[in-house]
Amino acid sequence: MKQVDWYFDFISPFAYLASQRLDLLPAGIELRPVPVLFAGLLDHWQTRGPAEIAPMRQFTFRHITWVAGRDGIPLRLPPCHPFNPLRLLRLSVVLGNDSAQVQRLFRFVWAEGRSADDPEAWHELITELGLTDADTRIAAPEVKAQVRENTEQAIVRGVFGVPTFIVDDELFWGYDALPFLAQYFANPGLLQGPGFAAADTFPEGQSRPGAGS
Repeated sequence: MKQVDWYFDFISPFAYLASQRLDLLPAGIELRPVPVLFAGLLDHWQTRGPAEIAPMRQFTFRHITWVAGRDGIPLRLPPCHPFNPLRLLRLSVVLGNDSAQVQRLFRFVWAEGRSADDPEAWHELITELGLTDADTRIAAPEVKAQVRENTEQAIVRGVFGVPTFIVDDELFWGYDALPFLAQYFANPGLLQGPGFAAADTFPEGQSRPGAGS
């Protein structure tokens, strides 16, 4: 049974879309959800999220709305974005990063349009989950440390965005990469096929002044 590591952050609408279409993954795999802090990835790779660039932000949320409608995925935008996802990431750790529970937390934000910073919404969520002591548990040092360690380990593995799925040390990034991942499972030699060697060794050209500095 192959293990698939699924790196996600609740701040990402694309990660939400992926979370609701895990049925696209082949049967018989072991899916390991791994909550990471997307902002930590951005800081490490010295890049910016799509919501941090004004024209890209508008297009991103238009695109998300269109894709959700196309794929029949419920969508209701949260009160604001970006938001601080740490409360939800830590709650995922407390819940054992169970796939069904992770999907529920994603729906809380992106299908119900709610916020973990809203006391009433948060109380309803943790009550539904049977975790009335959630505030105490997510504040535990080991829970906070787990999210940091997950993020650091993701960076070591080359994760630069969410959602990212890793199988056999091969990285598949983005909701739209799920069919690519499914084809890889159907044909494990896919990445050794025609064209991929050229893609992997494609030379880097002239960089912008100051890029990556």
